[in-house]
Amino acid sequence: MHTNSQIYWRLFCVMSAAFLFTGCAYMEAKQGEWIFRPTNATWRGSSDIPANFVEHMIPVGKNGDTIHAWFSPAKNKDAPVLLYLHGARWNLTGSATRIPRWNKMGFSVLAIDYRGFGKSTLRAPTEALANEDTEAAWAYLKTIAPAPDTRRFIFGHSLGGAMATKLAVNHPDASGLILEATFTNIADMVKSSQYGFMPVSTLITQRFDNLDRIDDVKIPILISHGTADSIVPFAMSEKLFNAAKAKKVFFKAEGGNHHNLTSRYYDAYADAVWTHFGLPPVVANAVSVASATNATNATNPQPISNSAN
Repeated sequence: MHTNSQIYWRLFCVMSAAFLFTGCAYMEAKQGEWIFRPTNATWRGSSDIPANFVEHMIPVGKNGDTIHAWFSPAKNKDAPVLLYLHGARWNLTGSATRIPRWNKMGFSVLAIDYRGFGKSTLRAPTEALANEDTEAAWAYLKTIAPAPDTRRFIFGHSLGGAMATKLAVNHPDASGLILEATFTNIADMVKSSQYGFMPVSTLITQRFDNLDRIDDVKIPILISHGTADSIVPFAMSEKLFNAAKAKKVFFKAEGGNHHNLTSRYYDAYADAVWTHFGLPPVVANAVSVASATNATNATNPQPISNSAN
């Protein structure tokens, strides 16, 4: 696995070379590709679409483009619905093991691939296109769960948190925003590497600036992050939490990494989600956050949840 420093040092080198030899126009055109690192390859941990997932193709834009989606219904037909926005590098197949855990929490899930990923229209992804994709998915979500009292949530993992935050600003009718392992902005990600003294930040035009917009989110927010995340620094979620003005809770997973929060910390994570958003628990043996904290030990650290209004 690439470390945060390796990823963004490579990004810096390529961006700097492109700027020096071809100028700003090329930089703007290629920047999204370097940030998203799109693929249509199947993630090594996923052999095929899970059995209970239904494939959808969602129209987007004015050129006949489509985005590929999976819909995974909860057992309860009246369940809340979650729009799932994955991060960089892997397409939907990279989330094949995570999506069912949100079903287990009691959500029906609509998960999408941005254009440039998987079976979606092949285009170089950009921040603007990805935001357009999520808007199309949000509109489509309402056709899947048309009942006016259906609660609809927005979830973003890592880079997906940028599109999720933007969508939450635009749609105060949503029931809640969940950000997992999300950064403040791309410029800060570059600065957080060991080569952060380099002036690459001035070259970045697609900034995915969550820190700038999170205070405009009006709906309840849950932010989760693992303290041992080697890709997105844990401190970035702390900054986002402090900047948020809506009703909020911070789920701190002691020892958690960039990928394992819904697996290693499922019980306490689910409890935090249910409690913060006022959802009925669906797992009989789910432990409370307080119980998880009391059970902390050196070999199996448990998450701690802190809330504020």
